[in-house]
Amino acid sequence: MLFTHALFVGFVIFGLLLILAGKLFSWSWVRNPWFRLVHITGLAVVVIQSWLGVICPLTTLEMALRSKAGDAVYEGSFISHWLTELLYYQAPEWVFIVCYTTFGLIVLACWFWVRPRSFIRRENHVPPN
Repeated sequence: MLFTHALFVGFVIFGLLLILAGKLFSWSWVRNPWFRLVHITGLAVVVIQSWLGVICPLTTLEMALRSKAGDAVYEGSFISHWLTELLYYQAPEWVFIVCYTTFGLIVLACWFWVRPRSFIRRENHVPPN
């Protein structure tokens, strides 16, 4: 479960970096509408959960599995827990809300700056005479 959670976090963070690099290097795949929709939706869920004070379902499932296995569980969100564990960084919950929201606004701005292609494929169709 921790691996799945880390993959999601990596997708959100590195997805944005790849979108920006794609703009710089003219990579067409970063304009894939499905990639972009999944990316912005994933981050929107994180931002909305932080505003509502809802703990991520992946965190809840991870804690339930840890508890069932007899392992120690933690309180709060996945990000705040692992930032504390890895960086010994403690901050009030509002700091994480501001960080998530700021990152979300950057991703939203990139939606307009590095526009995804349309979901509708337009074929180069020549009408018959």
